[in-house]
Amino acid sequence: MGRFIQIVEVGPRDGLQNEKTVLEPAVRADFVQRLEAAGAKRIEAVSFVHPKYVPQMAGAEEVMAALPRLEGRSRIGLVLNGKGYDRALGTAVDEVNVALSATDGFGLKNQGLTVDQQVQMLAAIMAGRANADGAPGATPKLSATLSCIWGCPFDGEISVQQVGDLVARIAALGVEEIALADTIGVGDPWSVTKKVEAARKAAPDATLRLHFHDTRNTGLANAYAGVEAGVDVLDASVGGIGGCPFAPGATGNIATEDLVYMLERAGFSTGYDLNQLIDTARWISELIDRSTKSAVVRSGPFPRKSG
Repeated sequence: MGRFIQIVEVGPRDGLQNEKTVLEPAVRADFVQRLEAAGAKRIEAVSFVHPKYVPQMAGAEEVMAALPRLEGRSRIGLVLNGKGYDRALGTAVDEVNVALSATDGFGLKNQGLTVDQQVQMLAAIMAGRANADGAPGATPKLSATLSCIWGCPFDGEISVQQVGDLVARIAALGVEEIALADTIGVGDPWSVTKKVEAARKAAPDATLRLHFHDTRNTGLANAYAGVEAGVDVLDASVGGIGGCPFAPGATGNIATEDLVYMLERAGFSTGYDLNQLIDTARWISELIDRSTKSAVVRSGPFPRKSG
């Protein structure tokens, strides 16, 4: 096989957080295990947010407690602040993903913090991690996701300079993986190329990850542009489910099975079983009572296997 592209599955978190149907922790744990059986090596399994604001993510600790350790698999917990980070440390998450915003408008709506305050919050978390060095297993891996990189529902356009400046600030704190997120799905392939270049220049030693929503049907094109720009880590959500309760008009992520199909048809390797992904997409779509947005689920893989 050719170049390996790591797909981080975000269905159990981003996929479910904007759905009307609230699934019990045991069902969400089952969802994680089905995705792992389909080949997911890294999964954003839970979010440590207040259930008052995102009831779909209630019981994160229960979800993690229901998941047996599995060699070669990494379960990620999303956090918005120091309290969420402390909650995550009390569970068996393998990674913590700290969400920040590229704009004050979205940051205030999503976390009640400006960009500067979010960076200060992350700096405090990183300082605490530094103090904990030397204690085996004390601190899971950490990454940061920067929301609204391609546009904000409150503050509008985001410039390439803004992206470079923010990525540089995050990298300076010692964050080793930085995800650029098109939270409301307004990006295009050409702007993906420009902003990936700016991020790489600002953080040459960091791993870049890309997170696209398919709100305006540009998600796969943007993923293609990211891969062509040299990015090897992409987020996706099985069935194309997802959205953000704090971003008006935001719809689902790019579908994992659509991304896997596109990449593997081109000769890339992903490690996923496409047929198992399709089965999982149908299963979760039935549970949340809505049709899948995945083209591959509707049309099937190609070539079809006989028998």
